[in-house]
Amino acid sequence: MSTSEQPANEQAEIHQETGYDAVLIVSFGGPEGPDEVLPFLENVLRGKNVPHERMLEVAEHYQHFGGVSPINEQNRQLIAALEAELAEHGPHLRVYWGNRNWNPLLADTLRKMRDDGVQRAIAFFTSSFSSYSGCRQYREDIMRAQEEVGEGTPQVDKLRVFFNHPGFIEPLVESVKEHRKQISPEARDDSLLMFTAHSIPLSMAQNCRYEAQLQEACRLVAEQSGHSRWELVYQSRSGPPQQPWLEPDVCDRITALHEADKLSDLMILPIGFISDHMEVLFDLDTEAAELCEELGVCMQRLPTVGTHPRFIRMIRELIEERVNEDPQRQALGDLGPSHDVCPVDCCLYTPKPPLPANAS
Repeated sequence: MSTSEQPANEQAEIHQETGYDAVLIVSFGGPEGPDEVLPFLENVLRGKNVPHERMLEVAEHYQHFGGVSPINEQNRQLIAALEAELAEHGPHLRVYWGNRNWNPLLADTLRKMRDDGVQRAIAFFTSSFSSYSGCRQYREDIMRAQEEVGEGTPQVDKLRVFFNHPGFIEPLVESVKEHRKQISPEARDDSLLMFTAHSIPLSMAQNCRYEAQLQEACRLVAEQSGHSRWELVYQSRSGPPQQPWLEPDVCDRITALHEADKLSDLMILPIGFISDHMEVLFDLDTEAAELCEELGVCMQRLPTVGTHPRFIRMIRELIEERVNEDPQRQALGDLGPSHDVCPVDCCLYTPKPPLPANAS
């Protein structure tokens, strides 16, 4: 899916200046009507050990919202904001969009890019943290799509993960500060800032820096917002009960804190997501919110970064990193900027084989 057009001579000039012809937004995808829900979930869960009952349960989550996931529309908004940012500040690269699980699918997008004359693209994954599902699997998706398209398919290089980039952290700090003001002064310091992220299997977490990066991002947001009481929990697990996943679950933790009389005011920040898509809307705005109402806990759900101007500027800054000979690699905290080209064994999920050494 192309969202902008350029004359061939202008495209060639931009390629000569930057080494790239386009930006490719790579995301998860989601259904946009009731009839698309089950086919979409079958795509998502193909080859995974997820009980059929769990798939039907998740399907009901989507039907609760009319069978429409907000993620596609949120990606359209992100693309429009990024196009405006690049048009104003450069580099003047065309923006395309391809999904893992639903239209526009990556193979269709790469085919369109090839037909448009794109030779090399730089990819932004809508995932802030390193893991198999959030990074390596997207690279595998791209490689499969390239094989499907065949001769002339564009080369695709990914941008680094941005969990500690100022453009990701600063909007979240701003949000925490604003929502702290809504808590009474006498309860403010005792209120809990609860960060959530998508749970993943322990066998996946052991082969990546997902937990370490999440802890660092949470610490940065909490410290810069001046909120000392915080913790990281997880949501949206989907594997069989006997398979260990990252814990604690957000609702389990809320219940435990309430039973221990240690929870009255709660701010929930879904730091593991960049947009308010279905898992945020159902797991937090529905399930966690209903639980808090039942327990008498005053809950605020803070927004994801979405299309915050500082976040959109961050994407442009990440692109500029890759096209400049002397890049400014912005990163906060102790972990430093992540790598540009993933090592062969990066984010392995056993028993997945390693990618070829030249995969970027």
